[in-house]
Amino acid sequence: MQRLVVLGAGESGVGTAILGKQKKYQVFVSDNGQIEDKYKNVLEHFEIEWEEGGHTEEKILNATLVMKSPGIPDKVPLIQKLLKSKIPVISEIEFAAQYTDATLIGITGSNGKTTTTMLTQHVLQGGGLNSGMAGNIGDSFAKMVAEEDYDNYVLEISSFQLDGIVDFRPQIAIITNITPDHLDRYEYQFENYVASKFRIAMNQGVDDYLIYDADDPVIIQGIQQHSVQSKLVPFSVQTELKEGAWLENNEIIINVEHKNLKMSTDYLALDGQHNVKNAMAATLASLLVNVRKETLRQSIESFQGVPHRLEKVLKINHVEYINDSKATNVNATYYALEGIKKPIVWIVGGVDKGNDYSALMPLVREKVKAIICLGMDNTKLKETFGNAIDLMVETFSMEEAVKVAYKVSERGDSVLLSPACASFDLFENYEDRGNQFKESIRKL
Repeated sequence: MQRLVVLGAGESGVGTAILGKQKKYQVFVSDNGQIEDKYKNVLEHFEIEWEEGGHTEEKILNATLVMKSPGIPDKVPLIQKLLKSKIPVISEIEFAAQYTDATLIGITGSNGKTTTTMLTQHVLQGGGLNSGMAGNIGDSFAKMVAEEDYDNYVLEISSFQLDGIVDFRPQIAIITNITPDHLDRYEYQFENYVASKFRIAMNQGVDDYLIYDADDPVIIQGIQQHSVQSKLVPFSVQTELKEGAWLENNEIIINVEHKNLKMSTDYLALDGQHNVKNAMAATLASLLVNVRKETLRQSIESFQGVPHRLEKVLKINHVEYINDSKATNVNATYYALEGIKKPIVWIVGGVDKGNDYSALMPLVREKVKAIICLGMDNTKLKETFGNAIDLMVETFSMEEAVKVAYKVSERGDSVLLSPACASFDLFENYEDRGNQFKESIRKL
């Protein structure tokens, strides 16, 4: 009997364990931390052996196959031992994909991938397609493969998940953009991170599609360097193209595989150029899986966006509070600052992943009237923006940060939580950070 060891008992780990059990593996789940009760109950229900609070090496090094949670870096000694022993270490999407014949739409990128994933799923469902959404978002892909029978999967895929693939091949891949992120996991070498993103297309053949942002020089260079075999489907807001998606006089023009569509940008529910691009990518993917044009337009127009991504929370005394907690890197925060037209009180900070804040300087000088740092170590923020801004305050809890923002903001301002950093110093995750922000506003 083959032995599947699952490292990390979160959503992807427990989902993999369920599918492994169904496929007759002997399954063992090991988590270095504490396993949440809801996941323990599931493991007990399926009679899957598990441990928490550490890894018992002799129960792990006898595996036929190991699935590790995306949060565990390859550098840790246990993973190094597994690799030295020639035991395959893969990601959840690699494990689950081999057990489904569904059409896979895989979406990656530094920013915009959640919005593009949710928008694509919204359009597919609106078009009556039998479709599941998984990966970095929502339910575990492996659990869905075990329990559902979808014809299509829309998968949000992180670079960490792509690092663990061998044969995974989406029929449609989307790369939204590539900007420096997670460099702490890639030896601080941007090209390592870019190579990781391009793994989404590495197994694609000539009948598959790669949808990508043609305005992104990093992607253009990457396509040349990574010998992509799939059909290239570009989108652009800067250049008129012959095939793909582009803008003409405020209209999105789509031309892909002899299918044509025009759509006014006025009807998009989400503001900003980056959301025009997300809509282009989702529309191209939807046309390639044969969603009808009429339902496609309606679905794009009715999509309301993603929680914690430029989410308008409340207006208090004519000050707007905006929750952009999902902005965990500099580029995402750039979009937020660029899109807001009012003077900004900016709440920023957290765990720095090797950020270079200099790209934000022109926007900060033009739009930001006060910076509220929210993190255990704000040195880099203070060094970068200390001289550019009149008012900078350090805080160490969300409630404190929101109270300071309330005091310093005036009628007509926007208070923006857009941290540009990971959340793990003070919060469980970006959702927890965003929820605490909303809760603190409601207490004002």
